[in-house]
Amino acid sequence: MYLKCEKLPRSHYVIFRKVSEKNGQNSSPYWGGNSRLPSIKRFPQRIRKKTSWILKPAALRKCVIGVIVFTVILIIIYSRQTRTPYLAAFMQRSTRPEPNIKCGVMNGPRILQSHDHKTDARLRSYPKVLVFVETMYSKLGRDIAELLVHTRIKYKIEVTGKSVPVLTNLDKGRYGVIVFENFSKYLQMDNWNRELLDKYCREYSVGMIGFITPEEETYVGSQLKGFPLFIHTNLKLKDAALNAASQILRLTRAGETAWGELPGSDWTIFQGNHSTYEPLEWANRIDNFQINESGVKIPLPTVIQDHGLFDNIQRVIFGSGLKFWLHHLLFLDSLSYLSHGQLSLSLDRKFLVDIDDIFVGEVGTRIKPDDVKALINTQERLASMVPGFKFNLGFSGKYFHHGNSEEDKGDDMILQNIDKFMWFSHMWNHQQPHLYDNLTLLMEDMILNKNFAKENGIPVDSGYSVSPHHSGVYPVHELLYTAWKKVWNIRVTSTEEYPHLRPARLRRGFIHRNIMVLPRQTCGLFTHTMLIDRYPGGRDKLDESIQGGELFQTIVYNPINIFMTHMSNYGNDRLGLYTFESVIKFIQCWTNIKLTSAPPLQLAENYFKLYPGEADPNPCDDLRHQKIWSRNKSCDSLPKFLVIGPQKTGTTALYTFLALHPSIASNLPSPTTFEEIQFFNAHNYLRDSNSSARYYFEKSATYFDGELVPRRVHALLPHARLITILISPAKRAYSWYQHTRAHGDIIANNYSFHQVITASDTAPKPLRDLRNRCLNPGKYAQHLERWMTYFSPQSLHIIDGEELKSNPVEVMNELQKFLKITPFFNYTEHLSKGRQYPPMEEKSLKYLQRYYLSHNTALEKLYKKNGFRTIPNWLKEDLSDKTDN
Repeated sequence: MYLKCEKLPRSHYVIFRKVSEKNGQNSSPYWGGNSRLPSIKRFPQRIRKKTSWILKPAALRKCVIGVIVFTVILIIIYSRQTRTPYLAAFMQRSTRPEPNIKCGVMNGPRILQSHDHKTDARLRSYPKVLVFVETMYSKLGRDIAELLVHTRIKYKIEVTGKSVPVLTNLDKGRYGVIVFENFSKYLQMDNWNRELLDKYCREYSVGMIGFITPEEETYVGSQLKGFPLFIHTNLKLKDAALNAASQILRLTRAGETAWGELPGSDWTIFQGNHSTYEPLEWANRIDNFQINESGVKIPLPTVIQDHGLFDNIQRVIFGSGLKFWLHHLLFLDSLSYLSHGQLSLSLDRKFLVDIDDIFVGEVGTRIKPDDVKALINTQERLASMVPGFKFNLGFSGKYFHHGNSEEDKGDDMILQNIDKFMWFSHMWNHQQPHLYDNLTLLMEDMILNKNFAKENGIPVDSGYSVSPHHSGVYPVHELLYTAWKKVWNIRVTSTEEYPHLRPARLRRGFIHRNIMVLPRQTCGLFTHTMLIDRYPGGRDKLDESIQGGELFQTIVYNPINIFMTHMSNYGNDRLGLYTFESVIKFIQCWTNIKLTSAPPLQLAENYFKLYPGEADPNPCDDLRHQKIWSRNKSCDSLPKFLVIGPQKTGTTALYTFLALHPSIASNLPSPTTFEEIQFFNAHNYLRDSNSSARYYFEKSATYFDGELVPRRVHALLPHARLITILISPAKRAYSWYQHTRAHGDIIANNYSFHQVITASDTAPKPLRDLRNRCLNPGKYAQHLERWMTYFSPQSLHIIDGEELKSNPVEVMNELQKFLKITPFFNYTEHLSKGRQYPPMEEKSLKYLQRYYLSHNTALEKLYKKNGFRTIPNWLKEDLSDKTDN
């Protein structure tokens, strides 16, 4: 073998050859022998000609020894400083990524070009989406549902079948937009259902979204059934761009091109020959078939808007599903546009980045002065894009100055720039709080960290803390919450764990012991992701998350974002800086979202204003939930059935009968609502309760027409049984009026019943309020439909209030069978008692029978459709010819 050693001038070489001879006479001492260097005569003639001179053995020894000693010294010095191999560090520095998002529309002042889809027109449909899927397991259908869940848009899934579901509720449409996972299923509907659906869309100004799904057969110039629109399927495309003139774009920002090959080889493109069609998105074929005779590429429409000029129904049709990230944005904008702004997402996003463990890390992984400078410089750039932005640093003081000399200087530089950041406390020793079973010891740990903060000038009044590894936040470790309150006066924290780590789209907030717990998001970086060449899946995988993928979508979908990162993400390859600067630039490039930042306490207050229903956790479907519930509460003591009302139909009598049963316990009387604790209304939701009865029930007549109650009940008691009592709505209205008079209501005592029920919308507010409480609960079908959105018909038992009066024993026997209560109780000797009021005026009765005619008609249909008991006599009478007199 040959060894080459370079010495100036570069044209001169010294060449060695290891000579292995049996006697070892010609072995070089540097190969283990002790003889002299081989003679130059031993080298081949071609090498001797290229060798102008040769070092003497003594000089050569000095050269080699010097190189070796110098190398060893460098390695020792560097290893003491970093304890990492020099080569690895060198590679690390040379491959550190830098943000490379280039976007022309970001140059110059930031001007939002989004459209406001809200209209002043009186909309007659609810802000809810009806999604027709091929099966409950189809991929695109699941993707659509997940997107709606993530953005908290209400929806209902229906499998495309022979008939369409009920589309109206009295005078309102149930859905604001209709989505077809497979648009061909809409085109192939039978005439009856197609006309029914189209008529609904026209009458209620409801739009439609359809997706052209892949098929094995390729169509070229195929006409969509009944439309002047032609398609070409199964194409591979690249370079997508948006129509900047489209009125649909609101969340999405046009102006750039998504360069590169688009996902999938099954794209559909459109060609229309009617003015109703306008492209929303274009792309190019990967081949050259779209080049015209002039050599110019013709853009191919991949998403098309139907303005409704052809058949008076507005539509957006996608030539591919949701695999392409840009279609997520266009789908949300299409929902907003077609619902006339009812299903619009706010463009405001709150954004916070926590850096956990700012002083915690192994030697060689921590931040150095240059990293701190980069952190500050990047923060300044981010603040120019996100007003108010500051990194939020979490500290465990015990590990301050636990690095090498350069890393300790990095710690010092962080403290020299305390005022540039926000701060929050970890544990002093980074110990998991749930491992403490002694409050005093836990508080002592927190006090050490607080003293460290005070000694170094770190603010201690943020009211925010994050538990190491999210320990004790959820499921709750009570000692942690107590210690947080006593030592730090913590008012807000965050966790990825509620209700579960995955899927992230389902993370929610809750409040425990008056501490607000916010959902925390991950950005794809964890403690061990320090070097880009070791990132799982490589840099392309991280960039995919940033450029339209999971991280990008997380910010788009969530109005408030708190991201978890670690100190190690800001040293080494500084992946934290790369990730957030890149994703913010990408968001500004492709969306009209307005990013701002704020301290955690402000974020928490905003969050629970947006989602007040999340303050109370739901414990009964998950063992982990039950652990955070009060010891005074038990899922076994929750109501097994509810008497939901409505008011003045006989619920008080029913309450009395039920309370007589030895196996049944009721809620405790309330001084403000008489016998009703109103568990699912307002401030009583999830209050403590004590009962050891086998069957616990709640009765509140205001549940029946409460807007939030059905959802709340289902969230906590998805398997509960529901009982309602119905009487003639006219009689119910009159009974309520007399009830309020008996309780001294000023309005009821100053106005006649007829004056109340006929009051106009210009009447004084107290009079209008009484009118509404008399009339609105009697719209039975409307309220029952709301309950049946969450509960099946088999969960609901309807009692005829007139029959409860005339034959209470039989009614109670039927109810016991419905509830499957044992032992069976004999009610023979118990009778109903109720107040006796003066008879209603005939003119008021006739007015109310006419008023409730459409509502009673809907109720009759509901009875028949859901297979409820025989239609009650009072309903037949109210629907009889007498109403026409």
